[in-house]
Amino acid sequence: MEIRNITVEDYDKVINVLNEWWGGRQMTHLLPRLFFEHFQPTSFIVEENGHLSAFIIGFVSQSDPNQAYIHFVGVHPKLRKNGVARKLYELFFEQVRLLGCNKVHCITSPINEGSIAYHKSMGFSVSLAPNYEGVGQDRILFSKDI
Repeated sequence: MEIRNITVEDYDKVINVLNEWWGGRQMTHLLPRLFFEHFQPTSFIVEENGHLSAFIIGFVSQSDPNQAYIHFVGVHPKLRKNGVARKLYELFFEQVRLLGCNKVHCITSPINEGSIAYHKSMGFSVSLAPNYEGVGQDRILFSKDI
């Protein structure tokens, strides 16, 4: 497997599989091209034999440069539970530490039990944020000191 920083050219590769990787849920609207344009130093893609295997999209907070945020992580369904996500998270942690960060945040929906379990296993603290995205739009907040 080859791991490298994302490029704008990776956008179509990711968008073309995103909904499929999420079991048909419409997810592409959550990952606009701007992430591929502006967050390349802290976002990574994994390919094997030219095929997309996984990706992580994250950035350093503009409001608090000691904090980083992971916006989106995707792993090909056939490659889940093989350690590739953990490797991407660790690479992200390493990169943002070099940029001065000591805390990482991310969020998910309360129905995403797999994500909640995974983040707990990675040592993230977990809390419920009622109405985070508006009335009735609760989210799970993750936080980790790195």
